[in-house]
Amino acid sequence: MNSNLKDQDHYFHSSWTIAKLVTSFFFMVSISYFFYSLGFITHSYDCPPKKPYPLSTTTHLSNATTPPPPHHTPKPSEKTNISHIVFGIGASSKLWSQRKEYIKLWWRPNETRGNVWLDQAVKTEPGDETLLPTLRVSSDVSKLFKVKNPREELGVRISRIVSETVRLGMENVRWFVMGDDDTFFVTENLVKVLQKYDHNQFYYIGANSESHWQNIHFSYNMAYGGAGFAISYPLAVALERMQDKCLQRYPALFGSDDRIQACMAELGVPLTKEIGFHQVSSPSNFLLLDDAL
Repeated sequence: MNSNLKDQDHYFHSSWTIAKLVTSFFFMVSISYFFYSLGFITHSYDCPPKKPYPLSTTTHLSNATTPPPPHHTPKPSEKTNISHIVFGIGASSKLWSQRKEYIKLWWRPNETRGNVWLDQAVKTEPGDETLLPTLRVSSDVSKLFKVKNPREELGVRISRIVSETVRLGMENVRWFVMGDDDTFFVTENLVKVLQKYDHNQFYYIGANSESHWQNIHFSYNMAYGGAGFAISYPLAVALERMQDKCLQRYPALFGSDDRIQACMAELGVPLTKEIGFHQVSSPSNFLLLDDAL
């Protein structure tokens, strides 16, 4: 009997000792965590909050190099004006005699800057030099890419207007604005829209089609070229560096604007939508009657 009592007493004291050790351990852990938390709170001011990146700034370019600055950097206080915009107009030699009249409606000689990119040289009439942008012939894409049909060749050629314009090395450029030869630009409205954005950041600005069917078939994240779209200078430089390799990865795309959008996606730059870029399309035959800003 005495032996059983001793065993119970020994078991009781052993259990109590273990309970005290466990309690002491958790107490010490709690005290340590309390002082650690207190120190973290009191020193949190040493770590300034990170500034968010602008919506259109990409941090994971496939090219690790930084785009070079423009040849001439305007004063920070200078607002974007028409002289900071360079237009790149895609055109066809077969339709040039008619389409050039559309461009004359909005082109402002000695104020607007830009180029019309044709598939081949065209005859010029007296006076056209002062009423139209500079006429240039696009590079022969059939020598650069394996194109299967004329429509595919047209899409590749027009999509490369951005890159070919960048390579001209024009000075004091903030924005490249792309459009077709039947796109009508209201330049005053265009300038007001682009003044809202920092041209030193990566911006791809445009709008969807008014056609729900076309947006489904192509993309809601694509700027439709018929209505025109704008690309900031540093983004255009980044695009020029990778575009040819990018285009080779998407031979099955339909037109120039979806090819541009595919490359923008690779650069990590989303579309900034501005509903002022209007496009009216006929899904039955893809006839574009364009109206931009």
